[in-house]
Amino acid sequence: MRVTITVNGQRHEADDVWEGESLLYVLRERMGLSGSKNACEQGECGSCTVYLDGVTCCACLVAAGQADGRRVETVEGLGSDDALHPVQQAFVDAGAVQCGFCTPGLLVATHDLLSRDPDPDDSEIREALAGNLCRCTGYEKIIEAVHRAADQLR
Repeated sequence: MRVTITVNGQRHEADDVWEGESLLYVLRERMGLSGSKNACEQGECGSCTVYLDGVTCCACLVAAGQADGRRVETVEGLGSDDALHPVQQAFVDAGAVQCGFCTPGLLVATHDLLSRDPDPDDSEIREALAGNLCRCTGYEKIIEAVHRAADQLR
């Protein structure tokens, strides 16, 4: 089957997509957008978090055919080649990026949180990021990064 998806504002087509292929596989392997990471393939870790028609989801759980004709925004769409998005910059500045595997999902989840709540407290941040697992940190730097991004965006 052929799927046509608008990704980060650009129309992309993928041919010969198998019915069981995930949106994550199509983004990474067929469209060359490797920002979203493939870790658990079960929707548990959050490293593949993307927006699908403006709502966050785990791309590993979405069949590629379900995304046909829809809008997807990935971590690559947050910033530009010339400038990082304030959320991305805050993660760098706070030292919240370690191995980087969880970072794309955390960035998208943080972006989503701050679009809904421009001044979250620690418990709101923890709840919003609960679906994103990081094996490198104790999450303190990540929470600091969310606060920094919130300050920047206000």
